[in-house]
Amino acid sequence: MRELRPGVRHWTAPHPQWTPDQPWPHDVSSCAIDDGSRLLLFDPLAVPEELLDRELAVILTAPWHERDTRSLVERFGVPVFTPPRDSAEDLIRKYAITAEQAGDGSPDLTWLQDGRYYEAGDDLGLGIEVFPGREHNDVVLWVQSAGAVVAGDTLVDFGRGLQIADWLREAVTDAQVADGLRPLLELPVEVVLPAHGPPADRAALVRALSAV
Repeated sequence: MRELRPGVRHWTAPHPQWTPDQPWPHDVSSCAIDDGSRLLLFDPLAVPEELLDRELAVILTAPWHERDTRSLVERFGVPVFTPPRDSAEDLIRKYAITAEQAGDGSPDLTWLQDGRYYEAGDDLGLGIEVFPGREHNDVVLWVQSAGAVVAGDTLVDFGRGLQIADWLREAVTDAQVADGLRPLLELPVEVVLPAHGPPADRAALVRALSAV
């Protein structure tokens, strides 16, 4: 675990569901940001024990990034802020599958009883602004108190620098994603924290959004 700046910690851990055919590396990133009253855990996996003696909240950038969220809820009763899981209609639209294949929708977070669901433009009440990502439920977050951008699967770094992810659906273009994120460049961004890849800086964000 590294403290990138006061109150901002980052660590990586092997994803337990990773397989060699996955398009992303074995290790994935999580981060924690101290907002002054509690510790916000973003896409948490293998959270260091020394961080768990505070009031906590979990914020997911996408429902499929639940990772260790369930164990944190069961252990500490933490609130969970998350975009909604994919409905059957979402799966049909995204993956061109049949209604039978889509079933009741994604199994992500089906166990969560009282999640606090949000989408781009919503106010989480945590000093966090929500920007649209590559899907309605894969978002990019601006955490004002930390000068931090936290990204799910929209901005990634697989060894070529921060960039818009290659795994966009045919109906979604790099230009559309970049247009939704360019307002971030008007903000005092200090650090960018992708779920896949190392922390980056403002210059990397500028390059990523200027490349399309």
